[in-house]
Amino acid sequence: MDQHMGTMSRSCAPLVVAVALLAGCAAAPQAARPVAAEPAPSSMADLCARMTPGINLGNTMEALPNETAWGNPAPSRALMDGYKAAGFRSVRIPLSWRPYEDSRHHIDARWLAHVKEVVDQAREAGLYVMINTHWDGGWMNHPTFDHQAAIQAQLAAYWSQIATVFKDYDDHLLFAGSNEVGVENSVAPPTPEQATVQNAFNQTFVDTVRAAGGRNATRYLVVQSFSTNIDNAIKFSTVPRDSVPGRLLMEVHYYDPYNFTINGKSTVWQWGRRATDRAASDPWADEPWVDRQFGLMKSHFVDHGVGVIVGEYGAYAKAGFPGAEPYVRDWARYVTGAIRSNGLVPMWWDVGALVDRRTGAQKDPELIKAIVGTSR
Repeated sequence: MDQHMGTMSRSCAPLVVAVALLAGCAAAPQAARPVAAEPAPSSMADLCARMTPGINLGNTMEALPNETAWGNPAPSRALMDGYKAAGFRSVRIPLSWRPYEDSRHHIDARWLAHVKEVVDQAREAGLYVMINTHWDGGWMNHPTFDHQAAIQAQLAAYWSQIATVFKDYDDHLLFAGSNEVGVENSVAPPTPEQATVQNAFNQTFVDTVRAAGGRNATRYLVVQSFSTNIDNAIKFSTVPRDSVPGRLLMEVHYYDPYNFTINGKSTVWQWGRRATDRAASDPWADEPWVDRQFGLMKSHFVDHGVGVIVGEYGAYAKAGFPGAEPYVRDWARYVTGAIRSNGLVPMWWDVGALVDRRTGAQKDPELIKAIVGTSR
């Protein structure tokens, strides 16, 4: 998600050289605390299988102006252990950086240290981890030539520092360059200019991380389609050039049909072949649509050596429709299964409804079972 939404939530070389000087502002890296030894993934397919299923630490470290502003507590080891115990194998940690930078895009060392602390908590719990640059006030949502240079410079400044802090971390830590970059408050497909610029943002991210040294030379990196939309990925996304083969993944998000999944004002509360009232459902996005969308991602990316992460997906019951829960579980089960069967990584968007953020206890075991059970 781009903004706070409760349970119903959604030539780069000169730049790399220019921001290299900023790396000294990052907190000095410290050795991660011991984690049980595990062989590195043998292939992209192996990595994706190991990460399945995943969950989002939503509405927390991307919150503005600070990580508790949207009602969730600071992350803890108990929470990460709870994710692992529930059956999740990876966690996506959305992050804000702008509240913690100075006028030259130097990130406060204390924030970098805290991000590292939370990554370590997740790793100690045995989870794969993906960190990103999230909505962060929408500063990247100007994909036009007149904004391109400034945005790429800021993006490179951030990732040079982040990658330096984590340069000794292994393949259990993935970087995702951005989130739902597009035009603010628009769901329209990109113009040729917008597509070109957003693809250039992805290239800047890859070049910057690769230049940061250490294990960043071969780290798995995640780039995004325009607005993380599947159709935009197929029609407009280009896979960045990379200095190492087989280490890039494309990220998309999935909330179809919107009126069922996250539109809390909608009266659509049923989904799929079991729906009994077609007026209360959006049949266009039933099971065949799900199969089509993830099949396209497989044929267009996975079959060509590019991994795919569904970095956000989810559906949520609506107040006033107590019979919606079985349909939500149907949606979760079918969508998760389609993601998994096509070799993609599912990462459920959660803001605290599935696992208690303080204790790590399961809050919705039936929905967790629908997600995790289908991922095995």
